[in-house]
Amino acid sequence: MKFRLIYPKWPKLSQQTEFHLPPHGPVVFAAALPDFVDVDFVDENLETLDIDEQVDFVGISMMLTVQVKRGWAIADAYRAKGIKVIFGGIATMLHAEETMQHADAVFLGEAEGRMEEVFTDFHQGDLKPCYNFLDQRPDINLVGTARRDILNRPLYNHKGVQMVDLVHASRGCRFHCYPCAVAYLGGREFRPRPIEKTIAELEAIDNNRLFLVDNSLAQNTDWELDLFREMIPLKKKWCCHPIEDKPKVLDLAAQAGAWYVYQAVFDTSDYIRERIKRYHDHGIGVEGTILLGLDNHTEDSIKRLIDFLLDIELDLAEFTVLTPFPHTKAYEDLQRQNRILSTDWDEYSADKVVYQPKHMSPERLLELLAYAWESFYQDESQNIKMAKLFQQVVRKEMADNTFRPRNRELARQTFGKEQRGR
Repeated sequence: MKFRLIYPKWPKLSQQTEFHLPPHGPVVFAAALPDFVDVDFVDENLETLDIDEQVDFVGISMMLTVQVKRGWAIADAYRAKGIKVIFGGIATMLHAEETMQHADAVFLGEAEGRMEEVFTDFHQGDLKPCYNFLDQRPDINLVGTARRDILNRPLYNHKGVQMVDLVHASRGCRFHCYPCAVAYLGGREFRPRPIEKTIAELEAIDNNRLFLVDNSLAQNTDWELDLFREMIPLKKKWCCHPIEDKPKVLDLAAQAGAWYVYQAVFDTSDYIRERIKRYHDHGIGVEGTILLGLDNHTEDSIKRLIDFLLDIELDLAEFTVLTPFPHTKAYEDLQRQNRILSTDWDEYSADKVVYQPKHMSPERLLELLAYAWESFYQDESQNIKMAKLFQQVVRKEMADNTFRPRNRELARQTFGKEQRGR
């Protein structure tokens, strides 16, 4: 049977550089499909979807809230042709009730060990409206190597550079951050994959540059140390979410190829200043993730935060506004306080204000978001800062002889641009 898996188009942040990473959810889901399923994948961000092409069954994988309305439209078009549609992915779980109105079935939870049932039901003409496994998480040992073979790999290049491949070494998160839905989606129990399976997957990826998409690597010290020790011989270069702030952990992470981290910067404390410095002392770059519009944010405090970011010499920064996604603490609080202004999911892009901030108007918060981007990149553009991060990884690769010759001319051009931009 031919199963078409679709990743709906979604808009980038208005200030982001336009590049696309290979999506993680669809390739992990594809690894859980029965062997008899012939899966055909379309990433609508980079490919044109031909809805008239013959398929037997359609799956729509949605990661972001800003994908849901497009996903629903795609499903409506296929169902009008008599083709069954099943939805899955993070955004499906966050918007399950609405999505069921556009679906023959929705799948909620993690797919490993569950898809045989779904496809048997499909063949028997007995699809259930909802397969809900949110509270029945599979054995982590069942997580297999992602099916990256379904990707059209040449599309995931940006100006000649192959984008990082995404991989995960764990699921769940013991933290429960205010704007985050992970506690609802993956639970608060930290569930590491067997390290030997993670290493085997990392080794098999034909790409030296990776993104470890775990919610946080800073969840279990012994596990981190073991993982990084095993990664050292691979000589991969990778970015990730936070690494635990301990000298031994940071040292092993650097040896294992840590390139840069996405680190939330939530205040102007000495702890944050020293945290960034310790990353830099270990040769690890930092892209700050900066969330504006929390209830303790005033106009003055936001401006002080921007000055602080420049002072601590972040390598990059990405600015967003608080967005109350369903099943987060933020959503619960703002809904209870009647402060949510819109539930048009196309506006939940993290660069639009869909709630009433506590200390300013929505319009003023948007102005401060623009001010943050402009101020941080005023003296050195985003492209130049990105070029410097690229330069760091090339130096690391040259040091261990993993730099690929086909990138040498690109690196020369990039370094030249960086020098000219100074």
